[in-house]
Amino acid sequence: MTWEYDGYQPADESLRESLCTLGNGYFATRGALPECAADGVHYPGTYVAGCYNRLTSDIAGRSVENEDMVNVPNWLPLRFRLLGGQWITPDTAPVLEHRLVLHLAAGLLERRTRYDLGEGRTLSVRQQRLVHMADPHLAALRTELVLEGASADVEIEAALDGGVTNAGVPRYRDLDGHHLTHVHTGDADRGTVWLRCRTRTSDIRIGMASRLTGDRTVVTGHEPPRAVQRVRLPLTAGRTVTVDKTIALHTSRDPAISDPLQAAIDRVNRAPSFEEMVDGHMTAWDLLWRRADIEVPGEAGEILRFHLFHVLQTLSPHTADLDVGVPARGLHGEAYRGHVFWDELFVLPYLNLHFPEVSRALLRYRHRRLEQACSAARAIGRRGALYPWQSGSDGREETQRLHLNPRSGRWLPDHSHLQHHVASAIAYNVWQYGEASGDAEFLHTKGAEMLLQIARFWADSATWDDDLGRHRIRGVVGPDEYHDAYPGAATAGLDDNAYTNVTAAWVLTRTLELLRALPEPRRRELVERTGLDGGELEQWEDVSRTLYVPFHDGVISQFEGYGDLAELDWATYRERYGDIRRLDRILEAEGDTVNRYKASKQADVLMLGYLFSPSELRGVLHRLGHRLDADTWQRTVDHYLARTSHGSTLSGLVHGWILARDRRAEAWTFCQEALRGDIADLQGGTTGEGIHLGAMAGTLDLVQRGLTGLETRADCLWLDPVPLPELSAYGFAIRYHGHWGVRLRLERRLLQIEVPPSDRSPIDVQLADRAVSVEPGETCRLILPE
Repeated sequence: MTWEYDGYQPADESLRESLCTLGNGYFATRGALPECAADGVHYPGTYVAGCYNRLTSDIAGRSVENEDMVNVPNWLPLRFRLLGGQWITPDTAPVLEHRLVLHLAAGLLERRTRYDLGEGRTLSVRQQRLVHMADPHLAALRTELVLEGASADVEIEAALDGGVTNAGVPRYRDLDGHHLTHVHTGDADRGTVWLRCRTRTSDIRIGMASRLTGDRTVVTGHEPPRAVQRVRLPLTAGRTVTVDKTIALHTSRDPAISDPLQAAIDRVNRAPSFEEMVDGHMTAWDLLWRRADIEVPGEAGEILRFHLFHVLQTLSPHTADLDVGVPARGLHGEAYRGHVFWDELFVLPYLNLHFPEVSRALLRYRHRRLEQACSAARAIGRRGALYPWQSGSDGREETQRLHLNPRSGRWLPDHSHLQHHVASAIAYNVWQYGEASGDAEFLHTKGAEMLLQIARFWADSATWDDDLGRHRIRGVVGPDEYHDAYPGAATAGLDDNAYTNVTAAWVLTRTLELLRALPEPRRRELVERTGLDGGELEQWEDVSRTLYVPFHDGVISQFEGYGDLAELDWATYRERYGDIRRLDRILEAEGDTVNRYKASKQADVLMLGYLFSPSELRGVLHRLGHRLDADTWQRTVDHYLARTSHGSTLSGLVHGWILARDRRAEAWTFCQEALRGDIADLQGGTTGEGIHLGAMAGTLDLVQRGLTGLETRADCLWLDPVPLPELSAYGFAIRYHGHWGVRLRLERRLLQIEVPPSDRSPIDVQLADRAVSVEPGETCRLILPE
């Protein structure tokens, strides 16, 4: 399994660096060339999960505070030159050949470049890079040089660079990006150099140490803020010389260490040879692939494995030991400032069935910030927990209050913090994790605590409307970020966003169900600790049945008043601008606003069809007093499909999922957009700033749950496969209720379920037309109906 790029194209470097990032869940490093410094073409960046720092900047006459995932010291630098010559890079010397190969199975990045040095000489460079998957604090770079032509000496310089800033996203460059301070360098025993520094306000101490080995003596030096190692080697025509650079990275957030610098020095001194490191690293990757690999033929399968590779680099088993959330753009760049949004809604359902220990850790990140969420609710006069739309280190709201429109150059108010529906995403993930893992201990303790406070927030947010005879939730923003206010309104927020109201009703219903199912002593504990009483539970029951869901023209309205908005002339805008994914920016630059139009950035109402199976969605709406028949849902899908610009990588995924479940011919078009979103950079340059982790994980879950109709509920595996001609054969293994490696394979109408031998109970499987029980050690083959 490889992913390859040929030729050197400066304009493509940002995208390639992001997509060739290597990581292990603890930290990740972009795939920049080691001899190239950060400039307008290259951007080496290394990011440690959960390492944030807060700075204040003056923007558009206002003082703006932002917390960022920190670009920590750069361990990559390694440059080379013939003695007396200039440093050789693709931008200073003619490139005869250049190739990057990302070895997915092994977790290695291989680079081959051939430079023309003039006077009949060429220099071939081969590098292999790894960020160790077995030891999450190690990384290594092997460099092999071969000279053709007259012999010469080569000077190699390796460094640890503490002079880095956060400057990887052009539209953030007005913000202060200098997060590191107190940078010091020095020598340790056995030719090791080190660098230590701190973050400016969060005061996270960072220690890094580097070992350089070659055939000659390595000389160390210090050029603050860089720790430098140099070696001079003779190059004889056709002979390969090899230099290995090994680094260790620790921060003061790490457990079981005293000092991050000493820990890094000790670790790099203990590190084995490059060959031994590769062996251990490849073994760790082999174990990951064994648990998570997906069998899909053709190009789609190649892309899905590429997506899986990046998901595992961001959220690996090492994540289970960390206090981190799901960074929306991975550990691959600085877009969204490394913040945690609702993307876990698209990530955890996949992880639940492969790495439930990682899902549990990610949910614990939310639980540790439950108190902060309750404080945020109290600050606006509400009970319960108000989780932030953007979260970072401590769980406060990190959403920016201003954002830049690159088209108009204007800084504009940002109201996306009103996306309170993130709370329902957290509740959904708590519930799904419990159903998939069977982890009753978590569901009955931390999970129940989160569900209770989220339900309390929704009930307290609902106000009664005598005219409608319904409860309403006002002043929110739904998943479609285009609409954040009514046309001409002085204040932001919309009333009765259908997605928000329906998911709030679902949360209330599930929480009541869980409270009834709790063991009586635990229920009593929870009631006494939270002050829950019977009157509040009656209110929850009432609100869960009476939340208002607006309709217009026979379809579910995105929000109350949506049906009164103007229609957009889509054909004219497509003709004028071509790519109109960011229609909001286009209209604002014209002096208009998307708030005036029936135009969505991404799925909003249709997210309901992504979260819930048809039967469950019908049940939720029935509880709310609405009959959702197939015709109404079909009209709703068609209505929004014609009015969505797909300005989010999640949009193609959600639409592909829904259309596949509805057996619509156009499903594959949207599935392809979801698959190609990052590799083709369909959002116009954004992937170079970091991958879209939710969309990548979502494509894996599209096969795992979308096409199979797989649900985990009532202690059963429910399966309702739908045909998608372009993906008619696939297979994967899952971990379910203590069963490891349960393999499902579908090929046309043949469904095969294989349960490995164990001492666990049989797995009950429910299909549309029958129920079967599969014993450990058995393989069940079923012919599906036409």
